[in-house]
Amino acid sequence: MISLISAPSNLGLRPPEPSAVPGTSKAPEALREAGLHTRLLAAGGADAGVVIPGRYRDVVEPGHVRNEAALIDHAVRLAERIKAAVDAGHAPLVLGGDCSLVVAAGVSLAGRDAGLLYLDGHTDFRHPGNGGPVDAMGGEALAAAIGLHIPEVADIAGLGPYFAASRTVQVGCRDDDVDASLVRASIADVVTASEVEADPVAAGARAVGFAGSGFWLHLDVDILGPAVMPAVDSPDPGGIDVDQLVLLLQRLAPHAVGADVCIFDPDLDLDGRFARLLADVVVAGLGALGSEVTRRVR
Repeated sequence: MISLISAPSNLGLRPPEPSAVPGTSKAPEALREAGLHTRLLAAGGADAGVVIPGRYRDVVEPGHVRNEAALIDHAVRLAERIKAAVDAGHAPLVLGGDCSLVVAAGVSLAGRDAGLLYLDGHTDFRHPGNGGPVDAMGGEALAAAIGLHIPEVADIAGLGPYFAASRTVQVGCRDDDVDASLVRASIADVVTASEVEADPVAAGARAVGFAGSGFWLHLDVDILGPAVMPAVDSPDPGGIDVDQLVLLLQRLAPHAVGADVCIFDPDLDLDGRFARLLADVVVAGLGALGSEVTRRVR
């Protein structure tokens, strides 16, 4: 059974412009308005409520990430909600929010030998070891998930690394991503957007082959091209189309212990058309979430 958890966080993102805050915190309610909850509850799902984040502040201290204390606090509380769903035999579907939510998933699954499939148009691999200061977790979440970030976010309560690099696969990054080769050398595999475009089902099978059954599935909707999904934090040219994403998710979802959906920004979708599109993708692609997960993970 899918257990819906709303996590309206924007704590891992830079402000879109001075004095503004990112709109991703509005995504769960925009998706509810688009009918997502009604459709999944009618199919047998459950509403597990909302985990409210702390206040967004546009302040970064050297050597730390933006909104660090609030982000860690939210991750710990969200992890407890995810863990409760998994322990009950449910498949948590976390509606965010930004990519830093994968840290909460990692904290919740620490010690359960879960893999990670990181579906994202970007590699999100900035960390202290690959140049430049850390800043916003939205562009650093994959690095944190496998223990390559500062310990404050990559080793909460001594639980890091949250996911084994040997069972982590990045899926859907643009072929010209500057960190793709570095990521490929650091985790089990990278499946680029062009490889997904060529054969989404085969790409999904390849990813599951490395991650095994019982992985966390992270979905940043900027894996889609901006022509079909412009309402995201960082749209970039390229990306896959809706049909390809649905086929990919259908191959992955049954083997996932849970999933999060991130980076949709309702501030860029004033008439709700992209929220309705994303609701369709989630229902079609993630409707069988967790149905084939081995008991070992749970």
